[in-house]
Amino acid sequence: MKLEELTLYLDDLLQTGKFRDYCPNGLQVEGRGEVGRIVAGVTASQKLLDLAVDRQADAILVHHGYFWKGEDGRVTGMRRKRLATLLGNGISLLAYHLPLDAHPELGNNAQLAALCGWLPEGRFGEQEIGWYGRLPGPSTFGEVVAGLSRTLARPPLAIGDPARPVRRLAWCSGGAQGYFEQAIGLGVDLYVSGEISEQTVHLAEESGVAYVAAGHHATERYGVRALAAHLAARHGLDCQFIDLDNPV
Repeated sequence: MKLEELTLYLDDLLQTGKFRDYCPNGLQVEGRGEVGRIVAGVTASQKLLDLAVDRQADAILVHHGYFWKGEDGRVTGMRRKRLATLLGNGISLLAYHLPLDAHPELGNNAQLAALCGWLPEGRFGEQEIGWYGRLPGPSTFGEVVAGLSRTLARPPLAIGDPARPVRRLAWCSGGAQGYFEQAIGLGVDLYVSGEISEQTVHLAEESGVAYVAAGHHATERYGVRALAAHLAARHGLDCQFIDLDNPV
């Protein structure tokens, strides 16, 4: 598949033009013109790049790419090594941030809900990347936390009474603890995100709404994995998802 064709397809599928983001979405580093093998992962770390070289990938597909707003743009140190690895091996880098959080089927939040059995009812937050809905049946906060721990294969940080009944919840993958107040306004019993801040604990205790920080990486593994599987099924590309765990 031609790189230009792949980029246009992904940009259209994920509707990148609809989002105001903190980084450029789509093709970030241009490599060879033909793409047959893709390595996919959450973040374009040096370790993922090295594995892509070892596996003779033509392109890397990630959720967290490069060129974030406000960061130092000089090509030195870590940034120089990463770009040298890509350019020196003719490997393209395609990255989709908010568009991959928001996609209604392949996105991080859609995939997280499907894995956990949550039933979506609507969207909220900036650019509607947050989701809310309900559990399939009565449950307690402790039971929800235990289920998340099994699903994500890591214990989440939970703030709230384990015996608290939970029926409605909101969620947004990654570093979306800033949406907690909006979630509370929806009348939910629980909000799930990837990270937590100092003030989040007080907000949970004083509002009575439970909070779970399930891990930034852990909640954002599934969108890019689903997108890679979609490309393999739709276009016959060799897509290999590599999960490089991150404790955050």
